[in-house]
Amino acid sequence: MSAQIPLPFRDRQTAGRLLAHRLEHLRAEHPIILALPRGGVPIGFEIARALDAQLELLMVRKLGAPGHSEYAIGAVVDGDEPQMILNEEAVRIIRPGREYLQAELGRQLVEMERRRRAYIGSRKMPSLAGRTIIIVDDGIATGSTITAALQGARRRSPARLVLAVPVAPADVVRRLESLCDEIVVLATPEPFFAVGRHYRHFDQVSDDQVVQLLNAATLDGQGRES
Repeated sequence: MSAQIPLPFRDRQTAGRLLAHRLEHLRAEHPIILALPRGGVPIGFEIARALDAQLELLMVRKLGAPGHSEYAIGAVVDGDEPQMILNEEAVRIIRPGREYLQAELGRQLVEMERRRRAYIGSRKMPSLAGRTIIIVDDGIATGSTITAALQGARRRSPARLVLAVPVAPADVVRRLESLCDEIVVLATPEPFFAVGRHYRHFDQVSDDQVVQLLNAATLDGQGRES
């Protein structure tokens, strides 16, 4: 792993530009940047702009435990056929039951569809088969959501699967190494605390900001092609 970047980051934009520098070796592969909304989108925008790459969204919704919605027992990854990926250890401990899982899946699919229509309308994600894919977020805490994202993306047969995040716990990074071809992480502080603690400015990213960044990335791409 490269030298650690001093923390905290000023904001997501700064972190995205720093990550882009570490990803420069992938420029010639014309990667697709898959950003996890919403916090990953400002990161992904900076990377896509720096690498002249295509920016898309990878919708992933956490499946929360009964009575403890923040505790992930799995996740659902968007696509033509949304994929439910369970955390087998958490399911074994919590034992949520089939009916609860189906109900929670339904709730998250509804929210996923709302976000997709708000962000990209009816536009479909391009095929990932044979492409270099860079999955980005603004940080990783437990790794449950990004694990589902990597597993879902791998099933779409990319040629190369890369994970790029500004900050994550070292033990989680090690656990994710087997799920992708390359991991780029700027800092792995110990103790870790929450992702937002490692930014000076960590305001919530709004739906409107996501749409604005996606539109700007599309215009950038049209400008490069003209």
